[in-house]
Amino acid sequence: MQDVFAFETKRLVKIIFVASEKASAGVAGVPIFDGGKLFGAAKSYGSDSKGQLAAAMKAGHFCGEKGTSVSVYAPTGSKLAGLLLKGAGERSKFDAEMFGAEVMQALRVSGEKTLTLHLDGLKLSPDEGARAAVGARLAAYHFFKYRTKLPKRRETTVTTLRVSVDDPRKARAAYQGFHGPVCDGQLMARDLVNEPANTLYPKSYAARIKKFEKIGLKVEILGEKKMKELGMDALVGVGQGSRRESQLVVMRWNGGKKADQPVCLIGKGVTFDTGGISLKPGAGMWDMKGDMGGSAAVVGAMHAIATRKAKANVVGIVGLAENMPDGNAQNPGDIVTSMSGQTIEVQNTDAEGRLVLADALWYAKENFKPQVMVDLATLTGAILVALGHEHAGLFSNSDKVADAFATASAGSTEKTWRMPLAAEYDRLIDSPVADMKNIGGRAAGSITAAQFLQRFVGEIPWVHLDIAGMAMKNTRLDPRETTLGTGFGVRLLNQWIAENYE
Repeated sequence: MQDVFAFETKRLVKIIFVASEKASAGVAGVPIFDGGKLFGAAKSYGSDSKGQLAAAMKAGHFCGEKGTSVSVYAPTGSKLAGLLLKGAGERSKFDAEMFGAEVMQALRVSGEKTLTLHLDGLKLSPDEGARAAVGARLAAYHFFKYRTKLPKRRETTVTTLRVSVDDPRKARAAYQGFHGPVCDGQLMARDLVNEPANTLYPKSYAARIKKFEKIGLKVEILGEKKMKELGMDALVGVGQGSRRESQLVVMRWNGGKKADQPVCLIGKGVTFDTGGISLKPGAGMWDMKGDMGGSAAVVGAMHAIATRKAKANVVGIVGLAENMPDGNAQNPGDIVTSMSGQTIEVQNTDAEGRLVLADALWYAKENFKPQVMVDLATLTGAILVALGHEHAGLFSNSDKVADAFATASAGSTEKTWRMPLAAEYDRLIDSPVADMKNIGGRAAGSITAAQFLQRFVGEIPWVHLDIAGMAMKNTRLDPRETTLGTGFGVRLLNQWIAENYE
């Protein structure tokens, strides 16, 4: 598959699916289930390695409990440099993707170039075999583009991943047809979130996306002049304090039937958020380079949709702006007119993401008449208070679409939790001087933000995903999450589209 804007970080060079066989070089990982039972080729490493493995397990009081492991260096009778016996717990609860991630996390800086995951003998589905490779790729990710020197044993040395499964042909097809392209998109989204704001700003971001035309997407870029002509003063107002011009980028993929109305994905792309005149505290402000995580999810998802040639019509729209506090910035109390004609009292310039999305949602609704719209945004700190870093908040005006997202969430491992929408909350954003205000007070902050957005979707089925706790993480326990940017949303969107619109 063609990679049109090169991933900024080192990637695994080869991913190979093989039949049951011993690894002939490098390091290997083997799942050991409760009771210490070995499966597949792992049982036959070398003439006396079985005894060696049993001795190592006994010495380590290791019986396959989840979260435990034993390492054997240069197993006798094999050509391996090392073998990791990874406790996998109950066989019925085995997670091949997490196993791949945990083994990669443990062995990625081993100094060896080849890593084999032994999953043969487990009778896994093709999807499970493919997802073991995805887990390993996610765990191997790093962002060292701007490091001139690295501490020893920091950079991944593994460049070839071998996944040993019972049916390599089907696992390879599952990987190449869906899971690999989606993983590419997720890693791309991570790169975008991790990129600093002095190199990733609205115009440079838009220029990167323009390259997607090489993989079959139609890309249109609207500058401030065009947005002003369209009446998009809510979006343009967010960036008016910056010397960098705001942009709206539209990506179109026509892979479905010509008569089918598209699905629209809309992302908040505030490439840096100071808070504007309502300035944020200085501590931690550097992470606000990631306030475009919603747009990164849409961009990564559209890349995956195009490279896997999804049989659906999908439009991706990202509103890109930089929120800065210079003398031209909008003030608290300003009133702006959105593209919809509705007026907004801007009581807090740090509640800017909903202003960007208001015009982007209306643009999508009016220009594409979509059958459903989904927006993603690192929108509120309130969602972190409610859900922490474990679930994205999901708001919807459609039970049917919300239920479909719940199913896709389980299938993609990207977790969501549905939050309420109700007229009682809607009243909190009524303004005495405009049609609405952009904040509703401390109470129910993530809900009032969603209520605000709902005023720009009309009757179209719609989902809002507040991903503030999921797109950026400074504290991470999941081995698949290795940097500030997680790439959250790419897998969820592709799973949902594949299950419902292809």
